Amino acid sequence: MNYSAKNSGGKIAGAIIVPMVAIVLISVFGIFGVMHWSAHLSDRNAEQSQHTLVAGAMQLTQNHLVKQQTGVAIWEEAYHVVNQTDPDKNWIHNNMTHWLYQNHGFTKSMLIDRELAVQSVYAHDLTQVWMTPNLIEDLRPAVAKVRARYIVSMKKTPSGLYRFAPEYNETRRSIAETGVLSIDGQPHLFTASAVVPQILSISKKRTPPVTLVSLMPLNGEKLHEIAEMTRLEGFVLKGFEESSTAGPQPSRRANTDGAGQFQLYSPLGRGVGVLGWNTTRPGSQMLDRITPFLALAAFMIAALVIAVIVFTRLMTKRLARSEAKAVLAARHDALSGLPNRARFHALLKEALETGFGKNTNTAVVYIDLDHFKDINDTLGHSAGDQVIVAVAQRLKWVIPDDGIVARISGDEFAMVIRNCEDDEWLEYILDQVQDEIGRPIMIGSHELFASLSMGVAVAPRDGNDPDDLLRKADIALYDAKANGRNRRSFFEANMEHQVQSRDRLSRELRLALQNDELDLAYQPQSDTGGRRIVSVEALARWTKPDGTVVSPAQFIPVAEETGLINELGIWVLNKACAKAHDWPGVIVAVNVSPNQFKHPRFVEKVMAILAANNLPPQRLEIEVTESVFAGRNDSVLKALRRLKNLGVKVALDDFGSGYSSLSYLRRFPFDTLKIDRDFLSGMNGNPEAEAILVSIIQLGKALGMTIVAEGIETLEQLRFLQAHDCHRMQGYYISKPRSEADLTAFLEEFNGDSGGGFGTDLSFQPRKVGARF
Repeated sequence: MNYSAKNSGGKIAGAIIVPMVAIVLISVFGIFGVMHWSAHLSDRNAEQSQHTLVAGAMQLTQNHLVKQQTGVAIWEEAYHVVNQTDPDKNWIHNNMTHWLYQNHGFTKSMLIDRELAVQSVYAHDLTQVWMTPNLIEDLRPAVAKVRARYIVSMKKTPSGLYRFAPEYNETRRSIAETGVLSIDGQPHLFTASAVVPQILSISKKRTPPVTLVSLMPLNGEKLHEIAEMTRLEGFVLKGFEESSTAGPQPSRRANTDGAGQFQLYSPLGRGVGVLGWNTTRPGSQMLDRITPFLALAAFMIAALVIAVIVFTRLMTKRLARSEAKAVLAARHDALSGLPNRARFHALLKEALETGFGKNTNTAVVYIDLDHFKDINDTLGHSAGDQVIVAVAQRLKWVIPDDGIVARISGDEFAMVIRNCEDDEWLEYILDQVQDEIGRPIMIGSHELFASLSMGVAVAPRDGNDPDDLLRKADIALYDAKANGRNRRSFFEANMEHQVQSRDRLSRELRLALQNDELDLAYQPQSDTGGRRIVSVEALARWTKPDGTVVSPAQFIPVAEETGLINELGIWVLNKACAKAHDWPGVIVAVNVSPNQFKHPRFVEKVMAILAANNLPPQRLEIEVTESVFAGRNDSVLKALRRLKNLGVKVALDDFGSGYSSLSYLRRFPFDTLKIDRDFLSGMNGNPEAEAILVSIIQLGKALGMTIVAEGIETLEQLRFLQAHDCHRMQGYYISKPRSEADLTAFLEEFNGDSGGGFGTDLSFQPRKVGARF
């Protein structure tokens, strides 16, 4: 009973006290909160108004600079002078750059011609070194935008010519970009304008403009002009205090020190300076006057109020930050800052819906960085990340203003280019993209050169479904990569059939490996005198169960692309080594793909195969082509040296057909040099071809290599090689590729006690040489 009363009393007390305390807290907190909120809102509105005022004054100042520069940028005579092959520099000095200094105070000027070369540099102060790589790099985005806007303004006429016709009235034909940047620590205002004619001009082709760039220091005089426009007190230019590279967006954080700030950024997002002024805070002043009346109440509930306010505000900010990060992460790539695959798909769908039913084309461009894996392998993933960021930045520079660029994955990007006039216009834009990406990228002390392969699908010609367009652009990208990279391909209907055929062949090849449907043929190599077979080359062959013969020229590239080359290569190596026991004293040569060397345990697999088949390493010869050195990958050289140290012979195959560089002959001591068959087929009594062939033989001998000539099809070729002491001979004139059983019988006859080779009396008729593995 006592427990019930106590419990009931507690409930009643709680029912009375809690609401009372709650009412008091709510009332006091409400009054104080409203006052504080009103003051804060008033301060923030005042600061934002002042911030907007300063931003407007800066924009007016920059617009005024454009207007001042227009006097020489929109001028018929200037247009013709600067576009001459050899412009009159004195005329440009007197009538443009020096005139701008005398009349408007532009202390520095330059002309950037159509090839982006800097011409006609002017500086009032000749003692200052101001033309630096950083300055040119800072100006590049603005110049790129001016050039892009100018190109878009060139409209194609029915006659096929191009007319300069900007989308605004005759009094505002200037195409210009403005901004701020730093020269030797001094902030400068700049304006970059296309030099255009006063009269609508006609040209045969769409070409970039000559760009006039003029700069003047943001000095006390300019600050005074801005201060006069804003009527703000304490207007100063301070050094840049934050190392932000988030882009040219002014900070809008509330200041607690009574000073307003407007941060200045260069076009590349580099901090240039901070405009500061004394802010007026009416809300804070009002709150200061009434604070004493609320001090007692605030003191009594301070702990509770502060706890509630701090906790609430902290949680709200955390929630907002988390939500913002989640939205950003869901839509954008963290490394490049570009939209990701999901966001790109949504933007593409929106672009297609916007353009549906209009007489306009929308291009979808799938982009792949060529040989990006080589950068990661040689310089590390950090360097690869820097390349991705640089490429993303350059793609944003050159794409038209209404275009979309996104990072799809790893080294893949995608673009949407709207309002394509025709394929010629689109080709020009894509040329700009490839030229911009082709400029060197500095990663530390390394100068890297990137290239792109691009696949293009155009709506509505290739459809209007986003997924279908992306698929077709991807198919076109595969075609571009398959045909040499650093190029672009537009989607064509027959490409789908090629992709389907390749996929079908890939599946069949995988099953053929599983079902042991492949076989090997062996082509013999004789010694110089033609008396013994000293080596055989193992060649992969594939005959389907239905009797269809698949050429190695078809299935080897598919194996390379799909990664089956490692499995196929090991199968060939194992089968050739196993069969070598039947041919004592004969070296077995096996071709190895560059992709096989990228496998981290390739050498160990070769060692295991030799051990399993009890074959001495000296009887195995690994043949590699010059393309294995294309990526400057030291891991390939290490693998080759390990094999050579084991005793395995290493041959350089098809010498002279690839990179034609002798540097790898010095970097790696090959055992054997195989002369490409094209050198023999080009002889036919040609003295120059014979001289080249003799030089290669002498070069190989000088380096201590065994020389092998392949592709011998005539007696004349054989006699020529014997006369110049070529060590080994291979070709249809010696023997066609043979099956295991056929080769065994051939060796018994050729190398047996009753044999004796052929000398120079062979009578085999030459046949068409098939593709090799």
